[in-house]
Amino acid sequence: MMIRHKLAFLLTLLLLPSFAYAEPDYLVDADWLAEHIDAENVIVLEVRYHPHRYFTVGHIPGAIQVQRFKDLGDNDADPLMRFPSKDAFQGTLRRWGVDDGSTLVLYDDSNTALASRLYFLLALYGFPADQVKVLNGGTVDWSAFEEMSRESVTPEPGTVTLQDADPDLYVEWTAVYDDVVSRRDPDVVLLDARPRDMYTGEVIRHSIQGGHIPGAVNVVSLDGTDGQTQRWRDDALLQTMYAGIPKDKTIYIYCHDGFRMSLAWMQLKHLGYEDVRLYDGGWSHWGNSLTLPVVQGDAPYDEEFAL
Repeated sequence: MMIRHKLAFLLTLLLLPSFAYAEPDYLVDADWLAEHIDAENVIVLEVRYHPHRYFTVGHIPGAIQVQRFKDLGDNDADPLMRFPSKDAFQGTLRRWGVDDGSTLVLYDDSNTALASRLYFLLALYGFPADQVKVLNGGTVDWSAFEEMSRESVTPEPGTVTLQDADPDLYVEWTAVYDDVVSRRDPDVVLLDARPRDMYTGEVIRHSIQGGHIPGAVNVVSLDGTDGQTQRWRDDALLQTMYAGIPKDKTIYIYCHDGFRMSLAWMQLKHLGYEDVRLYDGGWSHWGNSLTLPVVQGDAPYDEEFAL
């Protein structure tokens, strides 16, 4: 089965243009997972866009279901997708059977955008990065050559211990308002990772109003993935996407619910950006507050904020 997978992958490479693929250490393929899935310390975590498909479509054998809103957000906050507290997230990981020495393999059916939120939270609370892998290609990569299961998994509780949230990985709305909207700090770049039509305000989805935070530039993080294969695109494309974002600046990123911005965070860190932080709450917080300023259109600032 794995040999057939390798042959198909090599054939795909021969048919594609010649360029180097992005290969962060944490990106693994289905062959790697097939070889390691039975290891005692490996825990596979699935984050589907529609969680019921864990049971109806099926999941990688042994994979534990991650409910993307309930498990990856603060259930008592407004908006819901603010980061969960350390204690809450630690309790969730323990429910999944995670110990300090576990190796976690994350996958989704959404071009790694959902898995990236889980990856970021693990980094935020100090879980060792070298113990976290992401299945490049997600459900597509696995189901093309391996079987899916419909049996739910209930692991023995784990004992993982997390650290306090790293303050260098996130910002609150007050920092965005102060550094970008008010002071126009030249050392801070605000990046909106949502689709272009949501940035401009042409489309309003899952929010009260459209548009973007004054001063934000738009780079669509999902453009760095292939919608058919669910794989990351090559480094050259990622570098082109973020060519307008200086590496010597502090980067604040936001999206709507916290998934696309987490993918942008992973992409930028892979490209060598050092100071990258996520806005806890994102557009779900800013846009729905109805009191904070909003810009509509293609430009970072409109006439009101350009002066």
